[in-house]
Amino acid sequence: MKTLLLLALALPGVLFMASGLAWLAGLKAPEPIVSRLTKASYLFSFLVFSVEAVRLLFLHDPSLDLRLGDWFATAHAHFGVELLFDRLSVPLLWLASLLVGIVAAFSGRYMHKDPGFHRYFNLLNLFGFGAFLVAAAGSVELLMAGWELVGITSVLLIGFFQERPEPVGNALRVYGYYRVADIFLVASVMLGHLWFGGIEFAHLHLPDAAAGGSWKVTATALLLIMAACGKSSVGPFFGWLPRAMEGPTPSSAIFYGAVSVHLGAFLLLRAEPLLRASGTAAAALVLLGGASALLGTLLHRSANDAKTMLAHATQTQLGLIFVEIGMGWTGVAAFHITGHAIVRTAQFLRAPSLLHEHLHVHAAAGGELAPTGEHLEALVPRRAQWWLYRVAMGAGFYEAVVSRALVAPLARLTDGLALLEPAPAKPRSTGPLDASRTEETQR
Repeated sequence: MKTLLLLALALPGVLFMASGLAWLAGLKAPEPIVSRLTKASYLFSFLVFSVEAVRLLFLHDPSLDLRLGDWFATAHAHFGVELLFDRLSVPLLWLASLLVGIVAAFSGRYMHKDPGFHRYFNLLNLFGFGAFLVAAAGSVELLMAGWELVGITSVLLIGFFQERPEPVGNALRVYGYYRVADIFLVASVMLGHLWFGGIEFAHLHLPDAAAGGSWKVTATALLLIMAACGKSSVGPFFGWLPRAMEGPTPSSAIFYGAVSVHLGAFLLLRAEPLLRASGTAAAALVLLGGASALLGTLLHRSANDAKTMLAHATQTQLGLIFVEIGMGWTGVAAFHITGHAIVRTAQFLRAPSLLHEHLHVHAAAGGELAPTGEHLEALVPRRAQWWLYRVAMGAGFYEAVVSRALVAPLARLTDGLALLEPAPAKPRSTGPLDASRTEETQR
């Protein structure tokens, strides 16, 4: 069974490597072959992870902790390659293989004859491998490797339609958010090795609070919370998720409805011993999640297109999941992640046909649909409703604050530093022959 688990884990990465080598050799497989190989890969992984889930959840067999050696080791620390198949990782592996497989099957026709068909499936397979790696990682170092693979594929798929400036600009903005969040994750890895001897999920050794270790636990937990907020677009990183809707609809479904945005919550479930040992970190998580859920609800109700509405609805549910983890309801949070991922994938995939279905429902209802949410609006005074609507239309003024307080000063700083670089040399003209060549080139 160990061999099958490793094969199921590695198959998407093998497909990515094979397609990459074929591209370097100037070869391009036909679209049906690429689509069928991808679907077969995730079907195999889904079956293997289903058997493992039955073994763990229903037969109550022990977890598998596979040590595959060390990346490198020093006199003071070692970075091991450790995979952990337990009751938390296997359901996420099962969920990821199921949903990525469904999206791959959907994408075979959705991306048919698109110039970026092969590029899309390469990125989808790399994402699948990264998500599997995050789920099965036995230590935060290995989790970070999969974390980065998921992040870079996310950015590349946001900017998938690279002939237009808007997707590229939004991809760069999301990349900036990811980079800032990853600083917190790297810092947690460093401090985890310094204070705890490493953050290995199967056997995490926390310092004794009586010996002054409580502040170390709190600091590490807060760093992990910030990293999770960056991946899930919660709290200080609330603004990037609507920008990620520039990519193809299937990639939006699997990244921002199903798997990618839930990896932050998964990290917090993995780090649950740290949160349980630090009341300050748990309270901060509840506060950030609750504020994000409230703001996401306001923005969802005022959005004017389907994908943006789904993005804000996703942020609302992610905020609630963060609250559940902060309250210690880890079982509820795990079920919430699974159900939300499945429902949101279906909603994203049917988003292109949403207006068509709405017209059918409208006609079936006799040309009139009853408004929704009025019973909630009645609880809020009219003046407060207008104020909340203004906040929602301004997206909580989050983007304005970030642009003025962070992005604009950074842009001015980079423009100032550019003055230190030498100016590019101007082409020199040595005679009428060069002038005629320049005119011919311009023509």
